[in-house]
Amino acid sequence: MEQTVVKALTTRELGSAPSRRLRREGQLPGVIYGLGKDPVAVQVTYTDLRDALKTDAGMNTVFSLDVDGDQDLVLVKDVQRHPIRREVTHVDFLRIDASQSISVDVPIVMVGEAEEALNAGLLVDQILFSLTVECSPTAIPDQLEADVTILTGDRNIVVSDLVLPTGVTTTVDGDDPVVSTVIPRAAVEEEEETEGEEGEEGEASAEGGDDAEASGDEASEE
Repeated sequence: MEQTVVKALTTRELGSAPSRRLRREGQLPGVIYGLGKDPVAVQVTYTDLRDALKTDAGMNTVFSLDVDGDQDLVLVKDVQRHPIRREVTHVDFLRIDASQSISVDVPIVMVGEAEEALNAGLLVDQILFSLTVECSPTAIPDQLEADVTILTGDRNIVVSDLVLPTGVTTTVDGDDPVVSTVIPRAAVEEEEETEGEEGEEGEASAEGGDDAEASGDEASEE
């Protein structure tokens, strides 16, 4: 399969002011590192990078970065964003070897209908949204599926329930929760109120019994 190629230049100036100028010109400052080579400051055209990542794999897309004519197979390892505007301000590229396994985070999506859990009045709560896996760069799954049809009040989905493609492994504890069921807050509050009312009624009955017993003792003394 032919790799998408994104061109990068190493001529950018370092510093906040030059980086802001680059972004105004539609360029994105970044750095490429990995495979025992020295890190290199680069700049790429933002739209070229955005288009390269428009695949089902998203941020896990493997592509070639052409750095001044020399091509490296890379993944986007990290993206920095403006804290308010959320626009991309810097990107880290990781050099990879197609013959070596790498560690990546793969998104988890829920599939199916949790009919039994929903019919019991429970809510479905996704706890883990991505799973760190190890695999070949050419075998990175686009996503992992959590089948919620198995959910019940006593049965949650854990990491070991996720079906990993051939060649994909994880060191995450198989008992770690992925999706669970929870009792709606309204139901919990209603149950607490009911228990409180029953407790008050019980106390009132006990007090009534004590009063009646006291009255009977007084009558006996007379």
